[in-house]
Amino acid sequence: MNEMTNFDHQITADRPHWARPANEVEQALKTSSAKGLSTPEATEKLAEVGENKLADTAKVSPFLLFLEQFKSPLLIILMVGAAISFYTNHLVDAVAIGVIVLLNATISFFQEFKAAQSLAALKDMAAPMAMVKRDGQWVEIPAAQLVPGDLLRFKAGDIIAADVRFTDAARLAVDEAALTGESEPVDKHTLPIDDDTLVLADRLNMGFMSTKVTNGTGEGIVVATGMDTEVGHIAHLMATAEDPKTPLQERIEKLSKVLIGAALAVVAVVIGIGIFQGMDLNEMLSTGISLSVAAIPEGLPTVVTIVLTLGSQRMASNNALARKLSAVETLGTTSVICSDKTGTLTQNQMQVMRAWAGGKTWDVTGEGFDPNGAFVDANGVEADIRKEFDLRQMLNISAYCNDAELVIKDGRPMVQGNPTEGALVVAAAKVGLSRERLQERKVRTLEAFPFDSTRKMMSVHVQTPNGENFLVAKGAPDVILNRAKGVWMDGAVHPLTADMRAQVEAVIDDFGSRALRTLAVAFRQTDDGSFDPEDPEQNIVLIGIHGIMDPPRPEVRDAVADATSAGIRTVMITGDHAKTAEAIATQIGIKTHDVQTVHTGAELDQMSDEELEAIVPHAAVFARVTPEHKLRIVSAMQKTGEVAAMTGDGVNDAPALRKADIGVAMGITGTSVAKDSAALVLLDDNFSTIVKAVKEGRRIYDNLLKFVRQALTANVAEVSTILFAFMLMGADPLMPLTPLMILWVNLVSDGIPALALGFEKAEGDIMQRQPRARDEDIFAGGLKQRILIRGLAVGAVSYWAFQEALSLDLDLATAQTMAFVTIMFAQLWHVFDARTTTTLFRKSPFGNPKLLMAVGLSLALSSVAVFTPLGHYVLGTSSLSPQLLLGCAFVAALPTLVLSGAKEIFGWKWL
Repeated sequence: MNEMTNFDHQITADRPHWARPANEVEQALKTSSAKGLSTPEATEKLAEVGENKLADTAKVSPFLLFLEQFKSPLLIILMVGAAISFYTNHLVDAVAIGVIVLLNATISFFQEFKAAQSLAALKDMAAPMAMVKRDGQWVEIPAAQLVPGDLLRFKAGDIIAADVRFTDAARLAVDEAALTGESEPVDKHTLPIDDDTLVLADRLNMGFMSTKVTNGTGEGIVVATGMDTEVGHIAHLMATAEDPKTPLQERIEKLSKVLIGAALAVVAVVIGIGIFQGMDLNEMLSTGISLSVAAIPEGLPTVVTIVLTLGSQRMASNNALARKLSAVETLGTTSVICSDKTGTLTQNQMQVMRAWAGGKTWDVTGEGFDPNGAFVDANGVEADIRKEFDLRQMLNISAYCNDAELVIKDGRPMVQGNPTEGALVVAAAKVGLSRERLQERKVRTLEAFPFDSTRKMMSVHVQTPNGENFLVAKGAPDVILNRAKGVWMDGAVHPLTADMRAQVEAVIDDFGSRALRTLAVAFRQTDDGSFDPEDPEQNIVLIGIHGIMDPPRPEVRDAVADATSAGIRTVMITGDHAKTAEAIATQIGIKTHDVQTVHTGAELDQMSDEELEAIVPHAAVFARVTPEHKLRIVSAMQKTGEVAAMTGDGVNDAPALRKADIGVAMGITGTSVAKDSAALVLLDDNFSTIVKAVKEGRRIYDNLLKFVRQALTANVAEVSTILFAFMLMGADPLMPLTPLMILWVNLVSDGIPALALGFEKAEGDIMQRQPRARDEDIFAGGLKQRILIRGLAVGAVSYWAFQEALSLDLDLATAQTMAFVTIMFAQLWHVFDARTTTTLFRKSPFGNPKLLMAVGLSLALSSVAVFTPLGHYVLGTSSLSPQLLLGCAFVAALPTLVLSGAKEIFGWKWL
């Protein structure tokens, strides 16, 4: 990454670019708006500052990434077991364990390898070519060759190739949504702005790399290139923002350590007993292999991946696409959702919500750009546009003095043009009025005076069918009022007295208190010959005011309430103004109490990280924020123990999306950079989809816990069966189970039904629970006790079956097969109890058809393992008589039925 250049330091050492006149910026950069840089000057600067492009990031070798997967503690202990099996000539065991290790590592590798490189997408947004003045001539050069001091020229449709200070702007508007979050193009000018602390969205005389010119033309001096640009700053934040470990990853790591510790402890105990009893070294090694295999749920990494994949497919069907499987479960742990406003909580469709015409106020119904709706007065009476002359004339003017169009695309109403102008067109359409209808009635345009950021107005000189001439205008209310001579009310012009002005200003203030943007509509007759084309909007008459906003999505309030009932806070983080953001937050239920605070980016700049951590638990809204602010907010939440989900759609959101526990990008309006930085993509850009995904994430975690309970109960049963043999059989103990029998139970006879637990439906209270704490143990809620008690009980009956076979003088293979079959049957009984937090007596066994199918498949495969020559050869089993088989099945049912019955009778939650 190239260092900050001396040129930039010379300018910013005094005041920032936007606070200085353009000629001072020219002087500081030793350039000229008349000639630009000379070729030798540009060459010299290029050698000093480097090319105008973002720095490349180091790429991870696929081979090294594959090797990384073998660092898993679970895989390490299995690899040791495979090595010992090979050393002791248990080749079948060694191969089987090795395949399990390789399978788990391969699945994890592909999961990580497919992650896209978001910085590559960020680089793709840069302009490839730029129009620059060199040696006094306009030439097109590769954007990578731009340097500070170059003079650039822009027109509508161009991508700005570097950060610039505008020196010329003719109706220039730039779409900065991806960088600042602003929902509308920003009108630009060339005047200095006397405020050194402006956030990005308020730097109206600046242009930024990768943003798009939507209207007009302009010129500007390059003040920063490459990694020194605002986009470069974001790229640096993205490169340095580490992906946090998900709560599931942290819990699995802790579980791995617990399992390894338990396995080593058991192996140490058994070897100690063996040494004390004088056992053969090879026998002890063989026993150690069996115990290590028995203590580790080999299928855990694979099953976690499969269950998360199944969950991701369900989420995708509900418009939430998981790019990272870990995101599926992380949603279930989320304690705070940091949501962007525009397009996520709101419709991203500007809409007239309230109108004032002829002294009367109207509420406007409908949604977004849909022309269905009505104007309703304070008594709830719908306006009859044929009788409401003042309202009709206001809406006619609004529709005619307008460059936007309402169109139907793919069966949906949409606006072509400025969204705010489009809102006026839609409002008029709700009562059947339009520019086309007026043109059909022979209203024609004599001359148009387009909107620009200096005049803050647009007007059109028109002629009516009877030959009268009018100027119709719309613009900022303060500008219109300052040029108005009166107000149209009740079919007549009323002079703009102090009282009348106060009445109009009260309407404007009321609309503002509702977070509505205001746009005034006016007219004047021009048949008296006083019309001046150089200054047309003189002595105009105010006829009405529109109150416009991007309204909340209809379903958002309920979704926020659902999140709140689930113990999840929603915090709005937006680039919009604080007053607007607070009003929306109050309207949809994010801010419901006075103790909930609203903060701006300027305030955050004055806070230390510790002060920020102190306010985030009570904050409801963060407004006018920068990418760095968002990153700090997410970090502060994580440090206070929150599991934070962060939504976003722009380049400016990418660092925080990567830093958050789960980044959620918008699929419709989101940039490729945002999508590639996120773990989850909303295909419908809808906040309520996040809440649905949270429910799905909680269901998935519940089902993973059910799998862990089922799998670890089998592991405890296997270990305890062997331990009982060593403790109770004296100096010459026999192995009740072979290593491959244990693998078979873990992966097939128990693993398949356990996997089917991933299809369990959500528990009824799943969205009434509080979020799990980030540091909550996977064994919380009595799970550890249930696993140990059930596992020891199954181990006891399995050892009893083994010992009973030996007491009947049956051979060792038959005795081992009886222990093997007993554990298999016991786990099949237990899986019906593991699928609920209550007992199997309270949940229909037919509620999960896939589980019934899995149990049937497990029984069929286990029959192959017990009754076929292949099973005899590979596993060392022996065919059992029907009497022995039924006896094992009966004994195997006792632990689940007896313990579940006791739990049902006495209500012991830990049992």
